[in-house]
Amino acid sequence: MFITFEGIEGCGKTTQIRRLEKRLADIGIKFISTLEPGGTKIGQDIRKLLLDSRNSHLSPMAELVLYEADRAQHVEEVIMPALGQGRWVICDRFYDATVAYQGVGRGLDMELVLDLNYRVTRGLKPDITLLLDLPPETGIKRALRRNNILMQDGQDRFEKEAMDFHKRVRDAYLEMSRKEKRFSIIDASLSEDAVEEEIFKVIRPYLE
Repeated sequence: MFITFEGIEGCGKTTQIRRLEKRLADIGIKFISTLEPGGTKIGQDIRKLLLDSRNSHLSPMAELVLYEADRAQHVEEVIMPALGQGRWVICDRFYDATVAYQGVGRGLDMELVLDLNYRVTRGLKPDITLLLDLPPETGIKRALRRNNILMQDGQDRFEKEAMDFHKRVRDAYLEMSRKEKRFSIIDASLSEDAVEEEIFKVIRPYLE
């Protein structure tokens, strides 16, 4: 089972992934949790480049290629081996994020984005994609507050984008969710406990 979490900045993916991890561990499901970018040693170096707000001059095309390089290594080194061993894989972002952020948000050639996604994943698709949805204004406030608490100075390049950018990203996610049945939209403006319950309602049928 390959489960991905998607959503705009500050939607609460990290918190809900941790809660799902605990639930799956409690019932004996073998799984791994990973993320993009940064799910491998090489990916960690790429992540620093991509998220550092000091790299504001990074071109959209360079950004796209870095994300795809991270994903190619991630699929080869982490995701495919785990799925081959019969483990569940929980991933914080996957190729849908590239469609939303680089394809729609940055306005890059969507045909190129989709082709690169397919090539680096070798056609691998998530079984379930949980879209944690909320208004961009709320998400950015949450994300900036989180960064201040964690003292993640410099690791906020996307949070500093204009609000129109985040609105385009959200709209892209919602459009994808209308086209692909693997998506489940979760209202991320609810309490953390309520969001956890909504997520597990989606997961529960796959446990039976």
